[in-house]
Amino acid sequence: MKFKKMGTVMLAAAAMVALAACGNSGNDSKGSDSKGDDSKIVTEITKDTEITFWHAMNGAQEEALTKITDDFMKANPKIKVTLQNQGQYSDMQAKINSTLQSPKDLPTITQAYPGWLWNAAQEDMLVDLKPFMDDKTIGWGEQEAIREPLLKGAEIDGKQYGIPFNKSTEALVYNADMLKKYGVEVPTTMEEFAQACKDIYEKSNHEVVGGGFDSLNNYYTIGMENQGVEFTKDLDFASDESKAVIDYYLEGIKDGSMRIAGSDKYLSGPFANEKVAMFVGSIAGEGYVKSDTEGKFEYGVAPRPDKKNIQQGTDVYMFSEATPEQQTAAYLLLKYMAQPEVQLYWAEMTGYMPIVESVLESDEYKSSTETKVPAILEEATKDLFALPVTENADPAYNQVRTIMENILSNPDGKTDDLIKQGVSELADAWNQ
Repeated sequence: MKFKKMGTVMLAAAAMVALAACGNSGNDSKGSDSKGDDSKIVTEITKDTEITFWHAMNGAQEEALTKITDDFMKANPKIKVTLQNQGQYSDMQAKINSTLQSPKDLPTITQAYPGWLWNAAQEDMLVDLKPFMDDKTIGWGEQEAIREPLLKGAEIDGKQYGIPFNKSTEALVYNADMLKKYGVEVPTTMEEFAQACKDIYEKSNHEVVGGGFDSLNNYYTIGMENQGVEFTKDLDFASDESKAVIDYYLEGIKDGSMRIAGSDKYLSGPFANEKVAMFVGSIAGEGYVKSDTEGKFEYGVAPRPDKKNIQQGTDVYMFSEATPEQQTAAYLLLKYMAQPEVQLYWAEMTGYMPIVESVLESDEYKSSTETKVPAILEEATKDLFALPVTENADPAYNQVRTIMENILSNPDGKTDDLIKQGVSELADAWNQ
C-alpha cells in the first residue's frame, strides 16, 4: 500500500471538518454532558476552540508531535492545540495526580498509562470516547480501525477512555558480528536464548555475558503470561509458575551467562561496549543502540524469543472538565493522529509502532533504512497482550521490578526467603 506524504494528509482532516459542518447528526450541538453522551455530541466546531495536550515527548519525538499538531491546525483553523511538555513520565504522572485534586486545572487531553487513571475513571473524570467513535457524523466511519489489542489496552474498566499513542513492545537486540564469530544462531525461543547466552559466555572465555533483559517487571509479567498466568491480584508469587520464571533468569546469573541492567539502568550501554552480546528491551530504544554502536559492530533486531509479547507505551485520555467543543476538537485530533499517513510518519520519526495494520504491513514501513525494527515488528506483535487495568495494578507492577532486582542481585542468597518476602511486598502494593 502506498501512503500519501504528510503534506497531503491535511486534506483528509479538512474533509473531516467539512463533513462535521454538514450537520449535527440530529444531536444538540450546543450541549454535552461530561461522559461523552452521544445524544449531545457537538459535531460542528463553529467558534475558535483551544485544547491543551499534556505529553512527555522529547527530542525527535516532540518534533514529530509538533509537526502533526501543526498540520492538524492548518487543516482545522478554528482549533488551536497547545502542547505542554511535562518532562519525564514520572513528572507527568505526578502532575496528573496532583491536578486531579483540582479538576478545572486539568488539560483537555493527556498522555498516560491507563493504570495512572484508574481512580479518575471511577470518579467519572474521563470521557468515554466510544460514542464519539460511533457518531454518524464525526465517528470513525470508514477510517482504518486501530489494531484491536492496542485499542483494548486503552480501556479502563471496560470503557474506551483512551486512544493508543506512543506504543512499543519488546524485541531482541544482538551483536551480529559477535554471534557470527562464535557460531551462535539468533535465538527464537527462551530455551534457545538461554543456550545462546551460555555458548557465548563459554566461547568468549567468560569475557562476554550472553544476554539479559532490560525491564525486570516486563520480564516477569511476560514470562507469567506465557505460562498462562495473568498479572492480577490473584497471582501467587510463590507458585511453581512464578518460581520457574524467576529461576530461569537466576540460573543464568549464577552461571555468569546472563546479567541484569543494575546501575547501568539499561543494557544498551554494556551492549555497545561489547560486554553483553544480546539483550531484550523496548523497540523505542533502538535509536540509542544505533548511535552507540555506529562504527563498532553490526547490530541486529529480532522478535522477542517467546510467543506472547507485551504492548506498552501510553495512550491519550480526555478529561470530562473539557467543554463540549473542546471534547469534539480533541477527538478530531486523536482521529487525525490515527490516520495511516500520519502513523507512518510518526513511526518512522520516533521508532514507536504504528497503531494501524496497513502501515505495519506496508513495504514503505518495512523497508525503512533508518531503523531495523519495522522489518520484524509484524512478527514480533502477532500475539500481544496488555496488563490488566485494575485498582493498584500500576504500583503492583512497579513493585515487581524492585522484588525481582532484590532476588536477582542476590544469587547466593536464600532465594525461597526472598520470594516469600516478595509475596508480602507484592500483596502490600495491591492492597495499599
